[in-house]
Amino acid sequence: MEKTYDINNLSEIATLVLENTSSKTLLFYGDMGVGKTTLIKELVKCMGAEDKASSPSFSIVNEYVLDQDKLYHFDFYRIQTEEEALDIGIEDYLDAGHWNMIEWPEKIKNLLPSENTTIQLTKNQNGTRTIMIMPMK
Repeated sequence: MEKTYDINNLSEIATLVLENTSSKTLLFYGDMGVGKTTLIKELVKCMGAEDKASSPSFSIVNEYVLDQDKLYHFDFYRIQTEEEALDIGIEDYLDAGHWNMIEWPEKIKNLLPSENTTIQLTKNQNGTRTIMIMPMK
C-alpha cells in the first residue's frame, strides 16, 4: 500500500499503518529527516501510551506502556555492529511478543524476525511524504 501525505494527515497515516500491519514488529526505512520518529510518536499516541513519545537516539530504546501491552521504540542509527544490538538484549525484546518499532533496521538486518511490516518513507520535493506499507510473513 502506498499513500502520499503531509504533516496535517499524520493521525490518519498512523491509523492506516496500524490497520495494515501483519505483525507487532514494524521496520521504518528512510533517509535522515524523512519523519520516521515523527510517525512513530504519532503511532505511540494513537495506541494510547501513557507517556509522550520521544526519540531514543541516545538511549537506543524507549519503552511505552499501553493499555494492554508494551511498545518498544528503537533507533539503531548510532550503532556500528549487530553485536551492539545483541548487547542491549534485542533478541529478548523481539521475542517478548510486544510492539517493536525499529528505526534504521538495516543496521541489524540479520537479527530481524521474518514476520514484520516494512514501512518505507520518502520525502517528496513539495514537502509531502510518501509511505509504503509492506506486511511480510
